[in-house]
Amino acid sequence: MSMSDDALNAFRAEVRTWLEENCPQEMRDGASGEDAIVWGGRNWKFKSEAQKLWLERMADKGWTVPTWPVEYGGAGMDRAHHKILLDEMRKMGARVPLQSFGIWMLGPALLAFGTHEQKLQYLPPIARGEVRWCQGYSEPGAGSDLASVQTRAESDGDHYIVNGQKIWTSYADKADCIFALVRTDRDAPKHLGITFLLIDMETPGVSTKPIRLISGKSPFCETFFDDVRVPKANVVGTENRGWDVAKHLLTHEREMISGGGQGLLGGRPLGAVLNAQDGGLTDPVLRAEAMACEVDALAVALTLERYKDQAESGGGVGDASAMLKYAGTELNKRRHELMMSAGGADALTWDGKHDGLAADWLRTKANSIEGGTSEVMLSIISRRVLGLPA
Repeated sequence: MSMSDDALNAFRAEVRTWLEENCPQEMRDGASGEDAIVWGGRNWKFKSEAQKLWLERMADKGWTVPTWPVEYGGAGMDRAHHKILLDEMRKMGARVPLQSFGIWMLGPALLAFGTHEQKLQYLPPIARGEVRWCQGYSEPGAGSDLASVQTRAESDGDHYIVNGQKIWTSYADKADCIFALVRTDRDAPKHLGITFLLIDMETPGVSTKPIRLISGKSPFCETFFDDVRVPKANVVGTENRGWDVAKHLLTHEREMISGGGQGLLGGRPLGAVLNAQDGGLTDPVLRAEAMACEVDALAVALTLERYKDQAESGGGVGDASAMLKYAGTELNKRRHELMMSAGGADALTWDGKHDGLAADWLRTKANSIEGGTSEVMLSIISRRVLGLPA
């Protein structure tokens, strides 16, 4: 056993001890559904004192964002140490203390493109769950063709005046701030002339309108900007080069979506979940399909880990994020299809207002659209991953 193995084993023991002493019993149920998620933000209401305590303790350790630098609210962990932390949390059934678009998307973009001052200003509040962010990318005329965004930001001294509309803005009605793509040069080619801008949702002129989906409810909103004044200091990266930031962020969004169904079953095999339903999983065809889905889930999880290791070594995930996103999307849809099939007629019981198998199944249809449609992902895979001719 090498010294590095000794050090990692010692770290594992330290992590296990800390988790045993600090993770509240109520937070050890492996729950990962909407009711268990802590999104954080200025107006967040904790569902229990244990939930609040768990976030505070993990944030104090820097373990809500373990791989971020310590000065920005993280723990400065490398990939090997981060894997150990996640592994020990899974073994205990510990809930993820905080989830947010700030952690999944904006944080990595700021770490790559933000100034030191911006990182100090924005990252620690994200790590502590004090500010909740949403994403202002898609527009009514710029979905898959994202570079066609027309929300404009016109220069006015040290500020921009922003006007336009975003759509499919997840949780915009609950977010404190939005990171948005705005057009700052109308005459430039469409991939140029775009700027990545941070906007406080409480700024006069910002408004939202929820969008109701077929599932009966939705996290999506329309977001409107009417003469919104935003300081130019809120630009991430360089003016008119926001597409560079946008592409970097999209790789992290797609990676996040690819693993979006991992917590669906609370760490249990799909077959075990289906078998626990009334009557058990007696249909041999469904049993076979569940087993195949579980094998594919393991393959996707291992592939995602391999690419994360590659990113840690400096290679980045890059265009492979399209492959991961597509695979994760299809896998999540298959899981819910099987849950519906196993549930039979009972799974169709649904009033359009509350969560349930039917509502969750309907929601998965959006997986093949959000973060880039499946058709766009397949196009990226064919051209940029496989190198096939256009």
